[in-house]
Amino acid sequence: MKLDLVEIALPDFDVDIALAYATDANLSGKPVYRNAECWLHREAAEKLATAVALARPLGLRLRIFDALRPTEAQWVLWRAKPDPEFLADPRRGSPHSRGVAVDLTLLDGDGRELDMGTPFDAFTPLSHHGRTDIPAAAQRNRLLLMGLMTAAGWDFYRNEWWHYQLFEARRYPLISDADLPRPMM
Repeated sequence: MKLDLVEIALPDFDVDIALAYATDANLSGKPVYRNAECWLHREAAEKLATAVALARPLGLRLRIFDALRPTEAQWVLWRAKPDPEFLADPRRGSPHSRGVAVDLTLLDGDGRELDMGTPFDAFTPLSHHGRTDIPAAAQRNRLLLMGLMTAAGWDFYRNEWWHYQLFEARRYPLISDADLPRPMM
């Protein structure tokens, strides 16, 4: 399959980019990405554009925490927290390392994140979809995000309210930092 990447940035994509792994506020405790650039495979980018369009009339925007994650970055995260419930084993490959997954949340009209019951990358059972032991507003917000994303053609990962990926993600090739138009690492 051809490596066909699209940069996710304004003005083409009306999203807020807040790549967690370009900061030290992530599970590794240090920046993983030297260059905070957001990339997706073209097919994923098209579905992201659909989700953006679906959110807009509701007065909502998407904030992206992560998208394409080079295989080298997957290894950094795995070494920091080798938990297969929340991280793909880099030997198998992550949908992120194929450019077909996105971690995101919803912003209200004032640019504030909607309450989702846990923060991004909170590796606890409370991060799982369908939790009823989080506030009702957070349950509604998670369902709203899931509705927007699944209506746009995305699949979800049951353990992470923030993670969405293309169906049949493994049919896409793994992408290393050297494969990118501009390196992230």
